[in-house]
Amino acid sequence: MTAVTLPRQGLTSDVLDKLANDLNEKGYCLTPALFPINLAQTLLTEVHQLNPYHFEPAGIGRELQQQQNQFVRTDAIHWLKGQTAAQQEFLMLMEELRMALNRRLFMGLFDYECHFAHYGPGDFYKKHLDAFKGRTNRVLSTVYYLNPGWSRADEGELLMYERGNSHPFLAVTPLFGQMLIFLSERFPHEVKPARRDRYSIAGWFRVNGSIGGAIDPPA
Repeated sequence: MTAVTLPRQGLTSDVLDKLANDLNEKGYCLTPALFPINLAQTLLTEVHQLNPYHFEPAGIGRELQQQQNQFVRTDAIHWLKGQTAAQQEFLMLMEELRMALNRRLFMGLFDYECHFAHYGPGDFYKKHLDAFKGRTNRVLSTVYYLNPGWSRADEGELLMYERGNSHPFLAVTPLFGQMLIFLSERFPHEVKPARRDRYSIAGWFRVNGSIGGAIDPPA
């Protein structure tokens, strides 16, 4: 895969202030163009260049407790480790976002993990929470969409719910370059089947749950 050198572009204070205010007031924020569009285009090229064997079936749970369950989800994933210039740029911007949110909201965010997610036509992820209170160190969930030319007719929306409510309060169309950020423990959500291939980068900001000298997240 050819490395592409991208110009370094930071996040403005106004944008970061609005993100922090939305998270504080609503628990989520949705922004159409948080990062440079050429970054999204390069990341999309990279995910298209990956061979099917680079992806693995997405699991449920973490580490030793992780398992595959195609009644719950049928997407495939590929973890981002900063192997290319575009991935490094994306991870640097997410690090900038982590520090900015810590300064504004005192969230104690420790690190960030993420992966490409591929939903083929008909794939889904049923309603779930990304974190359960007191049982995980995921605090903020993020989804960065890589789908140019997406229309409502393509379906594949992410539906967000308030707990105890069977009707979604928000339907997010996976538009190219759009970023969704939300509190992991608060909002059950699901991904509806799409009519064509659907790509995103799903990630989580985590807090440090170290106990007795054992590092969590692991180094």
